[in-house]
Amino acid sequence: MKKTCPIYQVAGFIGKRWTLLILTELHKGRKKWKRYSEIKRKLPEITPKMLSARLKEMGREGLLKRRLNASSFPVKSEYRLTPKGEDFIGIVRYMRDWALKWKVRNAFCETVDCEDCEI
Repeated sequence: MKKTCPIYQVAGFIGKRWTLLILTELHKGRKKWKRYSEIKRKLPEITPKMLSARLKEMGREGLLKRRLNASSFPVKSEYRLTPKGEDFIGIVRYMRDWALKWKVRNAFCETVDCEDCEI
């Protein structure tokens, strides 16, 4: 497969650990800005260094937007999905549906949208 292949390129950033979970976490609340600390609290096993790196990568890919909230001290970084990132959530839904059909057996998720991931 060539590096110019779209599948190769997409796999390069979504195949990294934590990327899909961060995208899902940012999707919760539908377009609400989320502070770095909120994301970190929801994903306690990710290191701060890894979370920062993934957020920067997803920003470069155009999947999320970052803003600085200077209304208090210290200044807080906030993130939300861009339209490109929101569009990607549809792919995450397909992945969830595939997992439920072929791999993961979870009766609750098979019948309703998961309240925890809100996808």
